Amino acid sequence: MRQPPDKQLILDSLAAIARGGGRPPSRSEFFSLSGISEHSVLQFFPSWNAALRAAGLQPYTLNLRLEDRELLEDWGYAVRRNHKIPTRRIYRHLGKFDNRTFERRFGPWSQLPEVFRNFAQSKPEWADVLALLPAPAPKPSPKHVPNPPPNSFPSPASHSASNKNYAANRQSPSTSPPSKVRYPPLDHRPIYGQPMDFRGLRHEPVNEQGVVLLFGMVAKELGYTVEAVQSGFPDCEAKRQIAPQRWQRVHLEFEFESRNFRDHGHSLTGCDVIVCWRHNWPDCPPQIEILELSSLIKSLPTSAA
Repeated sequence: MRQPPDKQLILDSLAAIARGGGRPPSRSEFFSLSGISEHSVLQFFPSWNAALRAAGLQPYTLNLRLEDRELLEDWGYAVRRNHKIPTRRIYRHLGKFDNRTFERRFGPWSQLPEVFRNFAQSKPEWADVLALLPAPAPKPSPKHVPNPPPNSFPSPASHSASNKNYAANRQSPSTSPPSKVRYPPLDHRPIYGQPMDFRGLRHEPVNEQGVVLLFGMVAKELGYTVEAVQSGFPDCEAKRQIAPQRWQRVHLEFEFESRNFRDHGHSLTGCDVIVCWRHNWPDCPPQIEILELSSLIKSLPTSAA
């Protein structure tokens, strides 16, 4: 019969997993990798953070918001060391923070050079890094509308025709522009998804945070109860019912698109379900379930009961 772990085994396991991962393990990572249960840990320590401190590790501070400056400076150091813009995978080796923190704060990874340029353009200490960034894309110049020649006034007939053309071309506020019309985005404005008006969520998600919010709104109806959400992998611990009066723990990872799981380099053994807005990873390993919210919410009422 296997002996229950003692205090020293728990501390040694924490230290070993931290060395292997290069950082303190999350709660779920430790339980998954060590085989030691949460109940065993709490027999010796009053909390998870207390166990980390006892092992000489720094507890997580998930509620502490990093300043933009800290994130961008660390990204700049990674560019400097890499001599070019790092991919997400390379940044994980060179940087201190989770690449998803950047994307939640500043948008897609591809926009970071422009974000960093705006941050560092007046700071000479970053001149070498700015030189490694691609040149900014030129902004489209506004179209010039020539002024009419002086003393040239339209005749009454032409003025009437102009009004008719204006009325024919003008769109009412409730009419959408033709589907092929695309306008250039304005700087420093939020981007919204397609309108859907689902239970107070006016637009479809456009990023991982939107997926997290939407899942929280429908988790109960999908048969899940959320135990914990964290910034480390996997994002969420939940339970779901497997039989009458029987529940089981599952690990969830939130992604905007399912193939982002692959692009982020996540382990295939630490996640049971990918919760995403759009499933676009046909080669997803069969042991990982896909929960595609864009399909599932079609079967749910648009307003909560």
